[in-house]
Amino acid sequence: MLKKLIYLLLFSFLLFQCKTEEKSKQISSENYADIINEEFTGDLAFETTSFVEKYWRVVGNTGFNKSIYKIAEKLEKAGYVLEENATEKDVLTYRIEKRPLKKPTWESVDATLKIEGEIEPLLQHSTNRNMIALNSYSTPKEGISAEVIYIEDIKNINKINVKGKIVFAETSPYRIYKSAIVEGKAVGIITYNNPSYLQPEKNTTSIQFRSIPHDSINKPWGIALSYQAKERLKNSLEKGKTTLNVKIETNIYPSEELTIVADIKGTENPKERLVFSAHIQEPGANDNATGVGVALEMASLTAKFINQKQFQPKRTLTFLWGDEIVSTRRYVQEDSIRAKDIKWGISLDMVGEDTEKTGGTFLIEKMPDPSAIWTRGNDKHSEWGGSKMSLEQMKPHYLNDFLINKFKAQGKRANWIVSTNPFEGGSDHVPFLRENIPSVLFWHFTDQFYHTDNDRIDKVSKTTLKNVGTTALISGYILLNADENTAKNIISDLEKSAIERLNEELKQSKIAINNGDSLATQIEIITAWNDWYQKSLSTTKDMVSDENSIKIDIEKSQKTIDSISVKIIEKLKI
Repeated sequence: MLKKLIYLLLFSFLLFQCKTEEKSKQISSENYADIINEEFTGDLAFETTSFVEKYWRVVGNTGFNKSIYKIAEKLEKAGYVLEENATEKDVLTYRIEKRPLKKPTWESVDATLKIEGEIEPLLQHSTNRNMIALNSYSTPKEGISAEVIYIEDIKNINKINVKGKIVFAETSPYRIYKSAIVEGKAVGIITYNNPSYLQPEKNTTSIQFRSIPHDSINKPWGIALSYQAKERLKNSLEKGKTTLNVKIETNIYPSEELTIVADIKGTENPKERLVFSAHIQEPGANDNATGVGVALEMASLTAKFINQKQFQPKRTLTFLWGDEIVSTRRYVQEDSIRAKDIKWGISLDMVGEDTEKTGGTFLIEKMPDPSAIWTRGNDKHSEWGGSKMSLEQMKPHYLNDFLINKFKAQGKRANWIVSTNPFEGGSDHVPFLRENIPSVLFWHFTDQFYHTDNDRIDKVSKTTLKNVGTTALISGYILLNADENTAKNIISDLEKSAIERLNEELKQSKIAINNGDSLATQIEIITAWNDWYQKSLSTTKDMVSDENSIKIDIEKSQKTIDSISVKIIEKLKI
């Protein structure tokens, strides 16, 4: 009996040891993908997205601030310490920055829009929360009843007497605000201008949110229409004089701007950092409650690995949640000493789409490279669009191809479609780039529910949240602990990417020449890509303490790429 007891105790001890060892298994570049794929479930990201998307978030308003404090609550649960209470030993810290708002904040409460004489409302806030233009003031409780004047050509608005009337036009409310409200003394504005990529004739109830200037003197209001409501209103107008009753309730009040920043302090080079930025404001689920959720699960999972002593970042990992572009711009500008050590910045914006429903594709928006000048072949701009750039605006760096390779690998592993688009701008990667900090955008487009009140939680996929968060974390860990070996691997991958790109450009140049384009332009394109990769290879020096350790590798790849470029140009001349 005693023998059996001893064997049982020994077996239990060994089992406990195995479980402990399994729990504390070190995470390294060899197993990042396996462990993070297993541990990043998407549950917290989805839960957070579900919470945030309930609110129409404007900086300083109730929904925005509740989102900030929800993030803080989850960070504390994961082990982060409020910065003001932290000691030097604390690796996981966070802070909430508070600043007074120059203008009051705004939030929608309720609204109805009715055609007098009809029972069914034209619109109501309970089903179309984007119907009230941002910065609109409340009407009297009984509402405002007035005749609608349809302005078919907005150039003629100054020739029409709109005083005391409701102006209806198919344009942006900003375009007619001054002429209708300030100069024309109209009682309000009703507009429709959903772009075609929203497929309005299919998504007939969608309203893309709109705004008007904040005006405490005229206290204006505006209503944005869905396609369905627009058609009903136009049909009524065709029959004759139409009077609308408009009831709007909003809150406009002084507030403060909140930004939340979480830091995971690096062990060797704590001043150097990678920053993930996710903006909170916007009314939708995909835009950008998903970015908020993914960043939070990334921060929480990293805290778990650190608390279990599985992972130690050599450089600092920072997560930033706030007002789009504004918070990120301030972060990179207000502290010049901190800014010079930000090595990479990544924007998480619209990162959780159920693409079967939205029609979007996961995209990595690249740093400005020659595809933003000569967009051809597989390179395509999104419906968002981008202006043609110049060679002087290029930002050669290894980050583009490094991240593309990592996300393509996850795509293959998870049967997930990953694509890219040339630089376009419009999100939190822009402030980084303006300060010459390497940065890309993770997002989805074209989304048929973009900025509409149909961008709700049912359009979000936990699988997509998992794929984006997992790969962002894998990539992040590699960069945070990058060393000589990392640099050499990236140099090798860059060389392969360069060769692939140059051969694709040769193919595209042959097509262009056959279509009548000049040889000189094709040589300029090949030369630009050669220059891009030559300079991108040189940027790998920022991963090592001794540049000489990778000097030979860089020069070898540069010579190979240059040689291929010369041969391609020779082929084009034949």
